[in-house]
Amino acid sequence: MQINQLSVFLENRRGRLTVPCAALADAGINILALTLADTERFGILRLIIRDHEKAKAILESCGFVVKITDVLAIEVEDQPGGLGRLLVRLETAGVNVEYVYAFTVHDPGKAVMIFRFTDTKKAIQALTAAAIPLLKSADLYERAARS
Repeated sequence: MQINQLSVFLENRRGRLTVPCAALADAGINILALTLADTERFGILRLIIRDHEKAKAILESCGFVVKITDVLAIEVEDQPGGLGRLLVRLETAGVNVEYVYAFTVHDPGKAVMIFRFTDTKKAIQALTAAAIPLLKSADLYERAARS
C-alpha cells in the first residue's frame, strides 16, 4: 500500500533543479510525480519513480543526499469538495497531514494525490474504514502508463 518516494536535498540556487532531472533523463528514468518545497537556503525535491533504488543510486553518484520515504497514493473524487471530504475524514480520525501533492492521471471522475502523514498506520486504518481507495505501487505505475 505504501509507495516509495525519493526526497532529494538541493541547494536553493539557480540551475540546481536541472542537475537531478537531467541525470535521471540521461539514465532513461521517467519522473511520475514531483513536488519541490524550498526555504531560503535549500529545497527538497520529492519524486515518485518506478525504479526508486536505481534513481537513488544515480542521484547519490551526482553528489545529492537522497532519502527514501513512504507515502500513500490515495484516489480522490475529482469534483468540487472531493479533497475536502477526504480531509474531514482524516481530521476526524486524528490523522495529521505532513504534505500532499497531486499525481496526474487521465481517469474520468478520479484524481490521485500523494500524501505523507505523521502516522501512516493510523491514516491507513482511517482510510480503509472509510472505504477510500489506496493505490499500490503497481496501480500507480499502471495509471501513469495509461496517461
